[in-house]
Amino acid sequence: MHGATSGRIVETEAYLGPQSGLEDRAAHSWRGVTPRTRVIFGAPGHAYVYLIYGMYECLNVVAEPEGIAGCVLIRAVEPVAGIARMRLRRPTASGIEKLANGPGKLTLALGITRRHNGADLTSGPLTIHPPERPEGLRIGVSPRIGIKPSADLPLRFFIEGNRFVSR
Repeated sequence: MHGATSGRIVETEAYLGPQSGLEDRAAHSWRGVTPRTRVIFGAPGHAYVYLIYGMYECLNVVAEPEGIAGCVLIRAVEPVAGIARMRLRRPTASGIEKLANGPGKLTLALGITRRHNGADLTSGPLTIHPPERPEGLRIGVSPRIGIKPSADLPLRFFIEGNRFVSR
């Protein structure tokens, strides 16, 4: 949820720190703490927002205890509230399914930028909440999308059959 806009998370990718025992060379934390990655080594529940390809911002959630790297990229959301505002932010989206079905698309639709880097996702203007109604879901697992290093790791998770999942 960000301001008047919100979406249901339907797709994620995990990125593992060097302590995981797996060689996740796609993780920004692979080389250790840097000014860019210090947030990933911080407290869980905070946003790690970065620029990719010089044009798209991506939202990750820090997911490991402080001092241990690990985060989850939010790849796609199903728009729930503020859809008219999302359409203004993504005027070229061909339909509601295309508003936030990719990491760069969802940050544009929800108005998330690098100024949110380090934000506490449990309070403030950008938050993540548990579902209002728990429901049984079939979670699919696959290799991550759009990366070359460590591409074979099955660290992409999505709601099977959900029309808002990317590709």
